[in-house]
Amino acid sequence: MRALMLSAVTYLADPAHPDAIDRLADTLGVLVSGVAGGLIGDAVIVARRASDAVAAVAEATGAVLVVHAGDSPYTAGAALARRDWILCLEAGDVPAEGWIRTLDRFVGTARPETGLGRLHRPAAGWRARLIGRAEILTGARRARAGDVVRREALRSGPVFTARPKVRPLIARIDRA
Repeated sequence: MRALMLSAVTYLADPAHPDAIDRLADTLGVLVSGVAGGLIGDAVIVARRASDAVAAVAEATGAVLVVHAGDSPYTAGAALARRDWILCLEAGDVPAEGWIRTLDRFVGTARPETGLGRLHRPAAGWRARLIGRAEILTGARRARAGDVVRREALRSGPVFTARPKVRPLIARIDRA
């Protein structure tokens, strides 16, 4: 089934934070198993401001680095992503065991009208979880960390023109 690959877009809000590089490394380290499994085809790091340390990590891992202080880091990352599906993450997100199989199955069986899958993020705050539950019923307005989104939806802007239906996925994301 492994015909489709994903681009991983990882957002780093504060590169100056003392733990920023460790969180970024934790996330990118887990993505290596997705590369080895044939699921992740390329990676983009979106940082709010320039940092020599983040640039060094991007260079060492083969990721593309983009500095973007605007509204949607995932839209900025999608502009450089090479695959049709984008896995949206924040630095420090660590997909739990089984994520490769779950995402492979999702992108391999998604119908053309399916635009967004969402991994479970138990570490998200109560407000984010409440919004996430509402979006299952109403459709998503924008991409969030833990979403697997079609690149075209992200390239159309930070707010989706048509609210894609959210398909909850059984895999989860832990925090490092």
